Amino acid sequence: MKIILCPNPFRDKGLKAAQNAGKLLSAAGAEVTYCFPFPVDKTTLGEIDRSVRIKDLRHELPGADFLVCFGGDGTILHAAKDASSFGVPIVGVNLGSVGFMAELEQEELDKLGRLITGEYNLENRMLLDVRVVRDGRTLFRSAALNDAVVTKGAVARIIDLQVYGDKILISNIYGDGVIMATPTGSTAYSLSAGGPIVEPTAENIIMTPISAHTLQAKAMVLDKNRRIEITVPKSSRKTAYLSVDGGKAFKLISGDTVEIGRSRRSLSLVKLSGKSFYEIISHKLERRSRT
Repeated sequence: MKIILCPNPFRDKGLKAAQNAGKLLSAAGAEVTYCFPFPVDKTTLGEIDRSVRIKDLRHELPGADFLVCFGGDGTILHAAKDASSFGVPIVGVNLGSVGFMAELEQEELDKLGRLITGEYNLENRMLLDVRVVRDGRTLFRSAALNDAVVTKGAVARIIDLQVYGDKILISNIYGDGVIMATPTGSTAYSLSAGGPIVEPTAENIIMTPISAHTLQAKAMVLDKNRRIEITVPKSSRKTAYLSVDGGKAFKLISGDTVEIGRSRRSLSLVKLSGKSFYEIISHKLERRSRT
């Protein structure tokens, strides 16, 4: 069995948690390899055991059985696109502040041994395919595990957006922007903007306006197969910005269309703890309220 350990080096200082997990899994008979979830300038990392050889994630994913991420939800989001491409399930170990997607806390590393014995379940999470079309050409394409967000950016002004579902107008958004989230992403930015909490194994698209200036703009739960188009009206002189899973913003201009739909791919998250979604969400939200 091949298991990739994928630490966020800025969360897992010195890769200590990953190395502790590596010792445990190696002793149980697993082949262990270490990869970073994103490009890292190793000169900025400080003290790391030089015996730990860091390999390229996309090179190691083919043939891997599991990917274990050490960090917060952002670490899982970074690794999710590659892992879903190769059908490799992810286990999250929370080293962040909340970690809604993480299955284990740092003190529960011993439960990783259940990967070897087969004492786990897999939970499928839907992804969204996102692309930007300008004058008939695709300029940007990505997959979203959490959300695709169209906003006004940092400028103190409002933007006008039109949201269509299967070519039918759903809503005019006049405000700070709009979030299109998966059920997994319902507990992220969408929740902060007033959106509903949706069970992560459900299959829906959640539309949440951000600081809307009209009473008609409400959060909505849409069908999983709805084909969404968010347009920046050609009459608009304002720019907007698209960010997928909190990544680098793509600048939108008047006439651009952001097309969003359910992806054919999905991500498998490994369940080891036996905790229900309701237990996890109650604990995490209480924890976040104290921070």
